[in-house]
Amino acid sequence: MEIAVILFVIAAIFITRSIKVVPQQNAWVVERLGKYHSSLAPGLNFLVPFVDKVAYKHSLKEIPLDVPSQVCITRDNTQLQVDGILYFQVTDPMRASYGSSNYIIAVTQLAQTSLRSVIGKLELDKTFEERDIINAQVVHAIDEAALNWGVKVLRYEIKDLTPPKEILLAMQAQITAEREKRALIAASEGRRQEQINIATGEREAFIARSEGEKQAAINNAQGEAAAITAVADATAQAIERIATAIRQPGGEQAVQLKVAERAVDAYGKVAADATTTLIIPGNMTEVAGLIGSAMKMIGTGKAA
Repeated sequence: MEIAVILFVIAAIFITRSIKVVPQQNAWVVERLGKYHSSLAPGLNFLVPFVDKVAYKHSLKEIPLDVPSQVCITRDNTQLQVDGILYFQVTDPMRASYGSSNYIIAVTQLAQTSLRSVIGKLELDKTFEERDIINAQVVHAIDEAALNWGVKVLRYEIKDLTPPKEILLAMQAQITAEREKRALIAASEGRRQEQINIATGEREAFIARSEGEKQAAINNAQGEAAAITAVADATAQAIERIATAIRQPGGEQAVQLKVAERAVDAYGKVAADATTTLIIPGNMTEVAGLIGSAMKMIGTGKAA
């Protein structure tokens, strides 16, 4: 019975040491008698008990690595507090096991030194504008060295760029001044455009008024000319009709009668005015002479 138990224990130990199940996205490095033998793929694997040993276990997933904050000096001698995050992946389990004693520390230190070197080539303002370029250069510098460690650097991202307080205050003052400058320029442009609009409106209004006054004057002149022409035409027609009537039989007698009536009416109006002193000719033949003179003028015009 004791022998059976011992055999069962030995069999269990053999099975435990010979059968290995590797999880997905993992790689285990096997050493045989202290020397690298193979890398176990995910799934069921078999080892030689007491001869093979799993020496290293690596995850093949993408690993984010927080790079500690550090002080970097720019090209214009300005200190920056910079920290970032690095993404890498183990691509060669054998090199990751034997290429470096600790590839995580190696990658972290290399990321810090590469970042200091890249920022040292840039001025302060460029470090804020060219983050993508900085990230790409850091990845390129790390990736070349990390190949010997079985690691592939995927990307590097700067999280914070923090200049000294004095620089921050100066930058804020500069930004404030730029915004005030833009506000003043915008206000002056607005006033300028407003004055231009007002002047343009006044000019157009003046032109419109002058055009209206011009058209009104033309219309008035045309109306007055038409009125004068109409009066002249009416007067000419009346004179022509009177002349035609005078030439008819009895026309001269009618004219004499009309002139006598007008003379009598004129004397009557003058006599009706209380403030007017009327001197009546002593000889009424003078009135007849006046009428005769008028008829003589009419006769002369008729002969002409």
